[in-house]
Amino acid sequence: MKKKKVSLSDVQIDRVIEMAWEDRTPFDAILSQFGLKEQDVIKLMRREMKSSSFKMWRARVQGRSTKHSKNRSGDVERFRCSRQRNISNNKISKR
Repeated sequence: MKKKKVSLSDVQIDRVIEMAWEDRTPFDAILSQFGLKEQDVIKLMRREMKSSSFKMWRARVQGRSTKHSKNRSGDVERFRCSRQRNISNNKISKR
């Protein structure tokens, strides 16, 4: 059985990296929007980031229960921080 290869544009890759760094964005949200499983996100982050940045990200993500929907507490209902502005068309709104 062949794996379906997902090809992403540079803008989409930037958005996946941004979502992976966000504490409240679960891997399920990345899967539903971009079709990338957690292991695919890890491979993408390893490929696109400097080694030291990847190690810092992995250390940060491994202890986060909010990155996995099934481990989240019921009081977390959103993917982003309440103070974060809305993101439209994959462009980051600055404060």
